[in-house]
Amino acid sequence: MILVFGSINVDLVARVATIAGPGMTVLARSHEQHFGGKGANQAVAAARLSAPGTLVMAACVGADAFGRDSTENLGRNGVSTELVRVCDTPTGCAFISVDAQAENAITVASGANGALSAGDVPDAMLRSGTVLVLQMEVPFPASLDVARRTRQAGGRVIWNCAPVPPAMTGDEATALLEASDILVVNEHEASDIALILGVAADDIAQLATRSATTCIVTAGARGAFAYTADGQVCTATTPAIVPVDTTGAGDTFVGAIAVALHEGSPLADALRFGCKAAALSCLSAGAQGGMPVRDALHVVRAL
Repeated sequence: MILVFGSINVDLVARVATIAGPGMTVLARSHEQHFGGKGANQAVAAARLSAPGTLVMAACVGADAFGRDSTENLGRNGVSTELVRVCDTPTGCAFISVDAQAENAITVASGANGALSAGDVPDAMLRSGTVLVLQMEVPFPASLDVARRTRQAGGRVIWNCAPVPPAMTGDEATALLEASDILVVNEHEASDIALILGVAADDIAQLATRSATTCIVTAGARGAFAYTADGQVCTATTPAIVPVDTTGAGDTFVGAIAVALHEGSPLADALRFGCKAAALSCLSAGAQGGMPVRDALHVVRAL
């Protein structure tokens, strides 16, 4: 079983010539509405790439249309919603600007995501075959508790430290690494965590050796790099594409890595699998809109 403990949002997307900076107003012809939230995105990505009945999501939504529709969307995509709880706070919402180069800027109103607790996951869900997937859009103490319980039960933990909280302490970063089998970050996030821990910004390998955690760094069009506790480095390239929208590419990568780990793939194969899936996800609008199914990856030619 792959258990995603994380956020559910509705994404409101505006396409603009340039992303607004401080004090700026930019106009968009219209907006689009998509299902999102890093947790929900990763759950959908993994469900589309794995066998039926593999995915379970633990999350909170509001008693509103966004929450109802988001939960139904997970079900349509093969994600079990037995651990999705309805609370009094409105469902989370993300406001996304996408520019002419397909880059994006995102503001998230967390809403019901802040109500998710470790108690929403019963111990019976955590066992040796469980792969737990975490992000940073729900309360950190709750995520840390579930991660530790998963490890104690013999399961494995993939933690996508995104976004890195501005006020994250060294103790919190250390606890996160110690509770994780695999850390997934992009280059900016890797630098942020390294600096929090007093490590050179470009020395992610030291984090792996210090924590016994495999650290995977995604680098967009340049692929992904993995650093293991015993000093090994694995790399994977990205298929050549012309992106339409990069929103959700990182979440697709994480979902694919979770599937590969659950299936027992070697690290190098998992990286290639993740890079192919992430590239394909950029060919359609919306975080979940382009997330590929398993068969689509067989026809992708890597550089």
